Amino acid sequence: MKGYITAGSPQAALNVYEEILRQGLKPDRLTYNTLINACVKLEKLDAAMHILEEMKDKAVSQNNLSPDIVTYTTLLKGFGHAKDLVSVQKIVTEMKSFHDSFIDRVAYTSVIDALLNCGSIEGALCIFGEILKRAGKNPFQRPKPHLYLSMMRYLAIRGDYCLVKSLHNRMWLESSGAISTSVQVEADHLLMESALNAGQVDIAVQQLLNICSRWKGISWPSRGQMVVVRIVALLGFKESMLSPHLLPQISLGDPIESIMKPFEQARPLQGNLELKKVSVRFFRDSVVPIIDEWGSCIGLLHREDCNKLDAPLSGMMRSPPPCVTTSTSIGHVVDLMLENRYKMVIVVKYSNLYGNSYTSNLRAVGVFTSEQLYDLAMPAVEAIGQDFPACGTSV
Repeated sequence: MKGYITAGSPQAALNVYEEILRQGLKPDRLTYNTLINACVKLEKLDAAMHILEEMKDKAVSQNNLSPDIVTYTTLLKGFGHAKDLVSVQKIVTEMKSFHDSFIDRVAYTSVIDALLNCGSIEGALCIFGEILKRAGKNPFQRPKPHLYLSMMRYLAIRGDYCLVKSLHNRMWLESSGAISTSVQVEADHLLMESALNAGQVDIAVQQLLNICSRWKGISWPSRGQMVVVRIVALLGFKESMLSPHLLPQISLGDPIESIMKPFEQARPLQGNLELKKVSVRFFRDSVVPIIDEWGSCIGLLHREDCNKLDAPLSGMMRSPPPCVTTSTSIGHVVDLMLENRYKMVIVVKYSNLYGNSYTSNLRAVGVFTSEQLYDLAMPAVEAIGQDFPACGTSV
């Protein structure tokens, strides 16, 4: 049964249970818990509760069939996911009153996660207080950093800066186990978010400065990115600490072909050349396209990858090169370069990209580099009040 559930087939686990009953075998506590887990996976919570009642009825004559912490935490997960607060509260009350069940740290964490999923912040705070009270007598009951983060996420949305700050500080003093870098970063982001949602923009800005100083920047695929965007929008271009830039003289919907540099002007190098013969080139250019004997672009060689004077250029290049077609929009290319930090993108003809040739062996017609992008960009502060063509678009 457990194997079927792990394989993502909980219905098959229920079929095994029916086979157990047909053969006259008596299920034990582990079987019942596995069965409840299968019902939770299938979102058949009524069936899960029916099994719980069956366990309690049979436990009258068989002590080893009484529900345990695993039984209740499994049910909590199901009802928490269904956002059924009444059922969650009923299970918590029953779990606390059951004399054979010891509520450990994992069980308390399951209770809080279920309450948070149901939107009961106050209930979660009450249980969290119970955990801290128990932890005073038993250090092994100290909550894990994950629990602090779960609480902080919901409180940050509500803009409860004081509570988030308190949890942020207490996590370092009272949590159990190591606090990973990713947890530390998210905790700092949540502190900034809670301040902004509380309307305390100055504190949010200060937290952003602390994040940039401590973590040397902010990762855009993170929760904090939207907070930063909101801060910048509130401050405006003149007060922004992120130096936003605009592309006022071009239309982001135009094809990249309209502003690309012809491939020949990029002065590509043959891949079979040794680095010592062309090493001077890389003192001036940070990245150079590499071609084969037929003139097809096979990769890009970056200055930082030039580490063997006797090696051919093709042995140090990055392949395949990032490519776009001539009809790709400028906006898409800019997004691609900023997201992946490309220094150069190769522009190819549509027929070359989707024809019979391999994508790693393309006939290039142009390039677009990060230097070209920087030349086109203008600081937002300088652009304010200036007139630009109607087609101009900002990023």
